[in-house]
Amino acid sequence: MPKAYWIAHVSVDDPAAYEAYRSANAAAFQKYGARFLVRAGAQDQREGALRPRSVVLEFTDLATARACYESPEYQTALKLRQPCSTADLIIVEGYDDQGM
Repeated sequence: MPKAYWIAHVSVDDPAAYEAYRSANAAAFQKYGARFLVRAGAQDQREGALRPRSVVLEFTDLATARACYESPEYQTALKLRQPCSTADLIIVEGYDDQGM
């Protein structure tokens, strides 16, 4: 079964308020076994238009990634993020070359 990922590009308007979101999202990420692969590191944008902050979270599978987003824990955190940032976020299933 392939892993799944949240891929987010974020513009933060109020860094102090965003810290409250980061603290709150930890409960959901821990509960659903999320692992940060990218968390706001340096970017070298080569094509297209992106936001200044990129985040990639890994989950064991697509159902778990979706359940985390829809969880009460994450929805509580999301309410803290929305007033202080703008984001584009997708949940995507990873590539699994098993059986090919």
